[in-house]
Amino acid sequence: MIAKELLTLQFNMMIEARNIIKRYGDLEVLRGVDLDIVQSEIVSIVGPSGAGKTTLLHILGTLDTPQAGTVRYDGKDVFTLRDRELAHFRNRNIGFVFQFHQLLPEFTMLENVTIPALLGGDSRSDAIARAKRLLERMHLSDRLDHKPSQLSGGECQRVAVARALINGPKVILADEPSGSLDTQNKQELHRLFFELRDELGQTFIIVTHDEGLAAQADRTLHMRDGLIVDQTKRASTT
Repeated sequence: MIAKELLTLQFNMMIEARNIIKRYGDLEVLRGVDLDIVQSEIVSIVGPSGAGKTTLLHILGTLDTPQAGTVRYDGKDVFTLRDRELAHFRNRNIGFVFQFHQLLPEFTMLENVTIPALLGGDSRSDAIARAKRLLERMHLSDRLDHKPSQLSGGECQRVAVARALINGPKVILADEPSGSLDTQNKQELHRLFFELRDELGQTFIIVTHDEGLAAQADRTLHMRDGLIVDQTKRASTT
């Protein structure tokens, strides 16, 4: 029975981080972080400012590299990839949602969403078709030709989620995704994350100061001084 459980765990394992160390000069931001994330899990990362949350998220997303340690996706050590291979892996497997959406102001909503697909080598027609479907899912089909300055903060963040999803990534990494939103838009965005996980099976790793969002996650990791010092699992509702 135990062997069967271990086999199931290994099969479902998506991300394994081991002994992640990151320094900026003399400042040690991450001091040997170990972390496992399984498929379709929603994990929140909380802690005081300076705890290393965003640095860890960037390393998990291959936007930054550690001085020591490994990050494996389905057993593959991603930091053994060459720069071009790593960029392709990131484009196809990881989506990002940032606090201030980071949409390009000179492009329309439709164009913003298609950019990762076009960078990944998809045809323009395929990218546009997928982007339209995603924006319709976000209830933004009437905003395709609008630019970011013409939308509300909540609408821009939903466009950012569509952009993160355009290549069908396995993992969505979100850094304070609702930090700039009002209460209603914040609640709608949080609900959207869980709906997407249930519909599409994505894994979400979310850095947040929002206690409500953290409490809804399947698991909450508590960071302090560059380490994960505790974790809380959400009680099952079944």
